[in-house]
Amino acid sequence: LLRFSEYERTDNFWKNFDYSKANEWEQQISPHKKRFWDEVIGRFPKADKPINPRTRQILETDKWTAHEVVLDVWEDVFAWGYILVPKGIKKGEQRPVVVCQHGLEGVPNDTVTRDTNDRSFRYYKGFAAELADRGFITFAPHNPYRGRDAFRVLQRKANPLGKTLFSIIIPQHNRIIDWLETLPYVDPKRIGFYGLSYGGKTAMRVPSLVPRYCLSICSADFNEWIRKNTTVDARYSYMFTGEYEIFEYNLGHTFNYAEMAALIAPRPFMVERGHKDGVAPDEWVAYEYAKVRRLYADLNLPGKTEIEYFQGPHSINGKATFDFLHRHLNWPKE
Repeated sequence: LLRFSEYERTDNFWKNFDYSKANEWEQQISPHKKRFWDEVIGRFPKADKPINPRTRQILETDKWTAHEVVLDVWEDVFAWGYILVPKGIKKGEQRPVVVCQHGLEGVPNDTVTRDTNDRSFRYYKGFAAELADRGFITFAPHNPYRGRDAFRVLQRKANPLGKTLFSIIIPQHNRIIDWLETLPYVDPKRIGFYGLSYGGKTAMRVPSLVPRYCLSICSADFNEWIRKNTTVDARYSYMFTGEYEIFEYNLGHTFNYAEMAALIAPRPFMVERGHKDGVAPDEWVAYEYAKVRRLYADLNLPGKTEIEYFQGPHSINGKATFDFLHRHLNWPKE
């Protein structure tokens, strides 16, 4: 099944397109997005409560101010996170936003702290704060993959309904963008996404279905995902971990990571990959990314995708990815 599922994805996905019509790509992938949302992720209605933002200042440096933000989604469901706003924004000026997503068991502060004694710094390197130093507005949301079995049980309860945690996470992110778009200093056309680890899983799934994210960066997660889920021949497999919530319905026959990236195209897409990252060997990552690179080449958009390998572990590197953000969010380096 593992071997033959790739052929089925080729027949049911990749052979459906006319690659000479790049200007029609979004229309061509539209039915696949619907299938991904309805049959794999699971779709809940849009937010039905007023945004009702509640904010409080929590941090300040000489370059930016941070507020904690809570936004209503549905009854008893809210979105929250930290927004970092650079100082010195001129009246009428609109800045790009980078949404900086934490990983498994994380909280927004993990992406902000630059305390080298904090365990989270070894993974995140304070990348939300570093980008705010560069003049980007950053928003660090909380995603509800936290609490060990507490969130995994929610996933198990959602699955028989044809739903997943991402059925809730997507409306939360849409609500965050709803609010960001009300801020006079935010450019609504320049809101990008950058996530690490489980945040990298988010980088594949949420921007696929949230077109208001104008680009996506997947860090420390991009993979030959079907093999990662199912093989019993390698230690990297989820067959040997406690993450029993990870599996998604019929994914092998529908959407590996290359197919998810195709749902993000023609928007810019990037992978950040440490050679010593234990989530997978480089060969798996390179094999799957080659399909993405070929797609963007077929669409005559090779400059809109790239992968950076670095000599490091499961962490943010913040080199080529930062350059990617400056370039595609049209924000100058100092």
